[in-house]
Amino acid sequence: MSPVALPSHSVAVLYGPKDLRVEQRSVWPPSQNQAQVAVVSTGLCGSDLHYYMHGRNGDFAVRAPLVLGHEAAGIVTAVGPGVKHLVPGQRVAIEAGIYCRTCDFCTKGRYNLCKSMRFCSSAAVFPHADGTLQGRMNHPSFVLHPLPDNCSFEQAALAEPLSVLIHASRRANLSSGQSVLVYGVGAIGLLACAVANSLGASRVVAIDINQTRLDFARVNGFASQTFCLPPADRAKTTDEQLRRAKENSQAALAEFGSSAGFDVVFECTGAEPVIQMSVHTAIAGGKVMLIGMGTRNVVLPLSTAALREVDIQGSFRYANTYPAALALLASGKLKNIEKLITHRFPLQETKRGFDLLSRGQDEDGNMVLKVMIESS
Repeated sequence: MSPVALPSHSVAVLYGPKDLRVEQRSVWPPSQNQAQVAVVSTGLCGSDLHYYMHGRNGDFAVRAPLVLGHEAAGIVTAVGPGVKHLVPGQRVAIEAGIYCRTCDFCTKGRYNLCKSMRFCSSAAVFPHADGTLQGRMNHPSFVLHPLPDNCSFEQAALAEPLSVLIHASRRANLSSGQSVLVYGVGAIGLLACAVANSLGASRVVAIDINQTRLDFARVNGFASQTFCLPPADRAKTTDEQLRRAKENSQAALAEFGSSAGFDVVFECTGAEPVIQMSVHTAIAGGKVMLIGMGTRNVVLPLSTAALREVDIQGSFRYANTYPAALALLASGKLKNIEKLITHRFPLQETKRGFDLLSRGQDEDGNMVLKVMIESS
């Protein structure tokens, strides 16, 4: 089919640091086992912001124009040959990771570790796989998930970050009656609080360096109690940093009235001093879940973890979580979850959305948590 005969759609394309352009591209029909989705809502993520600001996310540099966005939902507009479970007009959430389904990790249900994973909006592989900041998107049908009737497109876009916390909670075996401490109350940390509450945690508390975010978490029922870490100069030595981490941990536990620590600690910042604190604030026999990514190599108080049998576990993306995430979003159990979405922009103003997210505060002084881009 000649591109001349094809309709066009708008696409937000990243060419380099802060060089994001909205272009017109042809809309091709879906291929075998693909469905075409009219993207309605896309949430901007911290990894998207790293690409926008720096042209890279950690080791992964943008090597060709890339469409960002991977927290999304939309409407099926066409299906390719072989697609049986979806029909045009159906509302779906878009799971961005395309895995091989044949390797050992995939067949064992741990497809988030698939070595052949192509994650939309990531520069980890080349050629890059474009993300969801576009009007139409052809995507494998096996990673498109029908929405419950009472789940909105914006809620469904939150299924992606929510899946991160569902996966982490499963790895931690988080269960009713356990106490939970969350470090960092950005969107991911607030979702960690929400998931813990939905699972019946006996107590959910939070620590951050931003009092405004902590107030938001407490007022809206995400955390019952909060602690704001005091500002401090950067430690000059590793020993000093480890000492401070222990002292700050003791101060936080005293504030919470829980000297023994917490059953499960979700570390959502990726900051080395906070990762160190997480070991000290877990109860003996407890678990630390490392969710935030930001420090490549971390010095840890491993002897403290070993002697107190504190398990330190990593958690990377998610696997087999979307149905549970969508059901939870539709259930009404995630109190005030819609308040995470603080700002909205049309696709044509995606650059404004990223600039606002980078500042963390709008022109009126309001906090920025989750920015949503509306494509349709």
